[in-house]
Amino acid sequence: MVALPKNFKPLFEFPIRDTSICLGGDGNYYVTGTTGFPDWWAVTGDIQVWKSADLLNWTPVITTPRKRSTVWNIDRDGTWQKKTAMRDGAPFRPLWAPEIHYLKDTYWITYSIPLLGNGLLKSVSGRAEGPYVDIISSNEPVSPHIDASLFQDDDGEVYFLCDNGKIARMNEDMTTLEEDLRLLTPACGKHVGFEGTFLFKARGRYHLSGADFVDGDYHCFVSSSEHIYGPYSERYLAVPHGGHNMFFQDKTGQWWSTFFGNNTNAPFQERPGILRVEFDEQLRIRPMMEG
Repeated sequence: MVALPKNFKPLFEFPIRDTSICLGGDGNYYVTGTTGFPDWWAVTGDIQVWKSADLLNWTPVITTPRKRSTVWNIDRDGTWQKKTAMRDGAPFRPLWAPEIHYLKDTYWITYSIPLLGNGLLKSVSGRAEGPYVDIISSNEPVSPHIDASLFQDDDGEVYFLCDNGKIARMNEDMTTLEEDLRLLTPACGKHVGFEGTFLFKARGRYHLSGADFVDGDYHCFVSSSEHIYGPYSERYLAVPHGGHNMFFQDKTGQWWSTFFGNNTNAPFQERPGILRVEFDEQLRIRPMMEG
């Protein structure tokens, strides 16, 4: 049975959904995610980033008054992102699910704005605090979907992922997609998850994760393959209540999953969290039980 470790607690007390963490080139870890509570279902605009040397103590990357931890803002820095739609009679323009990645000697942040599309930002300073610029275009999104991510393969090729498992290879400077998006599907299923897609490679296999609801709970499912475009195995439950997460390695090579908790059945709700994961005999991912 797949279960979460006991006494599982948030990294720090701040409202965050869709937690994302990467190990940077300077040896620090960086975390971001959906912020803007309580308006993250309405209109928001900030991408905020915190850092830590040990995964225990976290501080904002920016401490300037009125800009605390905010590395990019739609109203200050955006173009196409500023358009505000209406949903249920109210303004709707949330900035959702930013992910931070360290690739090609700098930091990249993917994000989505529902009803508008995905964006990709590049730090032009090589530092996690930016400044960040729109790397694809100042006039249009990368794709019209949600929940964007990046994956760099062993040969250096970088792939853009989004939505429910869609993927496309990028060009060398990551300014455009080199091919049409295609959907990665698990055996006997239409997708690994309906949103929150993430891809990483470990133990010689590609592991594709996604978020899906089962009986009202928001879980992380995973499917794996020997080849990036598949075929992928049947999906399995990897992290209970861990929907819209991602996986990363620490300085020692230990694999972790991020976490945020979507509803009351989770150990905590809408806070950044991490837990160690391991691979079983079938190379399936599962949480490690502490102590």
